Amino acid sequence: MQIILVSSGAVAAGRQVLKKQEDKNPIAIRQALAATGQIQLMNQYTEIFEEYDIPIAQALLTRKDVSDRLSYLNIRNTLINLLEMEVLPIINENDVVAVEEIENHDFGDNDNLSALVANLIDADLLIILGKTRGVFTSDPNIDPKAQFLTNIDLMNPNVNLNAGGPSDTKGRGGMATKLQAAKLATSSGSNVIICNGLEPDILLRLVKGEQIGSLISATNSKLESRKRWMVSNLTNTGFVQIDQGAQKAILDGNTSLLPAGIINIQGMFARGDIVSIHDSYSKLIAAGISNYSASESKKIQGKQSNQIHALLGHHYGDELIHRDNMVIINDKDVNV
Repeated sequence: MQIILVSSGAVAAGRQVLKKQEDKNPIAIRQALAATGQIQLMNQYTEIFEEYDIPIAQALLTRKDVSDRLSYLNIRNTLINLLEMEVLPIINENDVVAVEEIENHDFGDNDNLSALVANLIDADLLIILGKTRGVFTSDPNIDPKAQFLTNIDLMNPNVNLNAGGPSDTKGRGGMATKLQAAKLATSSGSNVIICNGLEPDILLRLVKGEQIGSLISATNSKLESRKRWMVSNLTNTGFVQIDQGAQKAILDGNTSLLPAGIINIQGMFARGDIVSIHDSYSKLIAAGISNYSASESKKIQGKQSNQIHALLGHHYGDELIHRDNMVIINDKDVNV
């Protein structure tokens, strides 16, 4: 099991240190609190996970980071590498630079950020912890007839997620942002559970299969969601052509595309662009996010991966396109 933790609390931790209130210039003060509190927060996480011999890593993100294609690739590759190294990534919103997020509450107490991260790494499950049991048909604090929802199917037209439920009064999130995040995550192929983070051993109980909180099922498969995204964003200025050995490895072995299997680079594309992959007969068979630009790819095509640094002077990975950043494409998919 691989886990990523999306955390909040930097501003609150900073307030304990600086004893400042958000009065004269709330955005500037909030940024200062976040910068100070982030150190305190990570120190606490370090102490906690050291007891279990679990190494951790920090990543501070903004919405711009995950919307920019090159940044998206860099973040995704970093998170995947950390998980493969059995390191626990702890992600927080970068309040120091995210002025728009602070002012407009774009992420909403990291709920929407967690959904974007779930999409980023193709997560099977997103668990959103709050202070309420889960999703109700209306706010049970106001409506005594409010019903608790254990299973929510967004494909059902009768489901009204705008009904929400009780909001958390502290922070910037609440049930509305949790439901917004759930819609985003489920549309990308992740199941979502919204539950009470104050429940004893909540995560361990969920892992053991106990039914807790509200389960919102994915509305699309991860593969279809990713395929649609890649096909719709394919660059039409360049493509990669591969030999039969690489084609067999990709189609039958679910492997990455290595430089050794490339026989031709056509046109122009940048690192982070989504490029099409063609077989030796020029048939489109796959698409993926390129680790290298077209000019760099031409220099390493047909070469072994251990030669990349010597040829380019840098190394973004052994693969031109990692298997986790690639989808197989059939003829019908180009019309998706």
